[in-house]
Amino acid sequence: MEWNDAQPIYRQLRDLVMQRVLDGSFPEGESIPSVRQVAAEYRINHITVSKAYQELVDMGLLEKRRGLGMFVRSGAQAALSSDEKRRFLDEEVPALAARARTLGVAINTIVERLQDAGGEQHVTHH
Repeated sequence: MEWNDAQPIYRQLRDLVMQRVLDGSFPEGESIPSVRQVAAEYRINHITVSKAYQELVDMGLLEKRRGLGMFVRSGAQAALSSDEKRRFLDEEVPALAARARTLGVAINTIVERLQDAGGEQHVTHH
């Protein structure tokens, strides 16, 4: 894992765990690697890992089971998916539209490219 200097490592680790919950590689109801394992594997301080995990607990995505470790909560994937879709629609799409306007790229050109990339013949609205 390459850490970037743009944001704190605990946030990057938090985002990595969120991505793994989203893509199913950390399934709901299953344990995730321990603080010690992650600290050793990524050569980072265990406090950094604990801070990332605590944020995920506070967000309702993980739960600590005494003596057993951290587990992905039931419903975490759906909650993340919903949050990510909202963030994508509320933040990334407007940013893409603004960039397209700046470059003079027509929205229908973007839609065509999205359809080509996704293999879909239509775009659904949320």
